[in-house]
Amino acid sequence: MRSLLLFSFALFVTQIGVFPAFSQVGEESDPLQYADIADLSVGAPIIIHLTVKEAIKVDPERAPNAPPGTQRFYIIASTNALIRGQGGVGETIRYIIDLPLDARGRAPKIKKQPFIIFARRPSGGGNDNVQLVAKDAQIAWTPSREQRVRSVIRELVARDAPPAISRIASAFHVPGTIIGEGETQIFMETDTGTPVSITVLKRDGQRKFWAVSLGEIVDEAARAPIRNSLLWYRLACFLPRQLPAPAVAGDTLANAQQARSDYQTVLQDLGNCPRSRQP
Repeated sequence: MRSLLLFSFALFVTQIGVFPAFSQVGEESDPLQYADIADLSVGAPIIIHLTVKEAIKVDPERAPNAPPGTQRFYIIASTNALIRGQGGVGETIRYIIDLPLDARGRAPKIKKQPFIIFARRPSGGGNDNVQLVAKDAQIAWTPSREQRVRSVIRELVARDAPPAISRIASAFHVPGTIIGEGETQIFMETDTGTPVSITVLKRDGQRKFWAVSLGEIVDEAARAPIRNSLLWYRLACFLPRQLPAPAVAGDTLANAQQARSDYQTVLQDLGNCPRSRQP
């Protein structure tokens, strides 16, 4: 009966996860960055805090696509809390994951361990079968991690949530009446069609100031995003490192060069986008 259950479940689950190397972490030394959690959360309509009840080995002949050096497991887990997901989930959750083997060829022991999984519901999979959204979409649970995940989800589901940036559509610079002054505007297209723009202002004797506006009208009250916020993530983690040439093709050479310089100011203020995993 168990082998039949494994076989039937393996047939309908097509995307397999690999258990992350950072399985157990301290609260103050968590390698997961904001961008790591955001990457996983954005693509996960279901996020669950659970405890593994059973980790059943899948015979290698029934897991021919398992990555080398891993052991495929059929996981049966109990739901502790639904962090994200419409329609709810059952008290029992089932999914497939590939766990890396250690130097002695042994997989980590995860039975009775708590985790957070980032998942989707496969078509026709039932209310208790889920599919991990990435190979490492199972992370060890800690109270701090759950709090961080919930914070990201609150931002993602907010009515005014900043959308994903598709591309930089255009940019232009307008010099001021005094040498050294000017304004650069950068317009971006997004996945939702909601316009996003960046304005960079320079006044004589003052430091450059820049802000982000979400909407058709440039918001005078707009400010630069706070680091480790969803808006910061959308910009710092996905803006190109150089202003695309087509974006300033219609401007003069001098104005285009100033727009490029102002764009670099924005990137420098945003800072890098550290990750401990590949998105």
